Amino acid sequence: MQQWFHDHGIISYLLILVCTIYIFNAVFRTGKLPILKEILVHIVMALGCLILLLLQLDKLPIIQCMAVAVGMMALLRMRQFYDRRKAFRNAKDGSEPHVNSADPQ
Repeated sequence: MQQWFHDHGIISYLLILVCTIYIFNAVFRTGKLPILKEILVHIVMALGCLILLLLQLDKLPIIQCMAVAVGMMALLRMRQFYDRRKAFRNAKDGSEPHVNSADPQ
């Protein structure tokens, strides 16, 4: 697979860029920025992705590591959705919502 990413540099760059933008928006974004700052942030991210592409082409598993990070964020989002749905059902049934999801009920 690493050889395929090496042979298809543009696809590798686009995958790195998409993963980087998703990770930035999901983890680091604190609020809405003015449009010029937003453009500047995305330009800097695009330039930074060129460095990550060079590391990917040098046989480091950048895309695979980003895929793991995106997968872990997806699992976290699913867990948060499950917890919100469970709290809503408990509130609707009239039972007291559980504060700590790590404790057994």
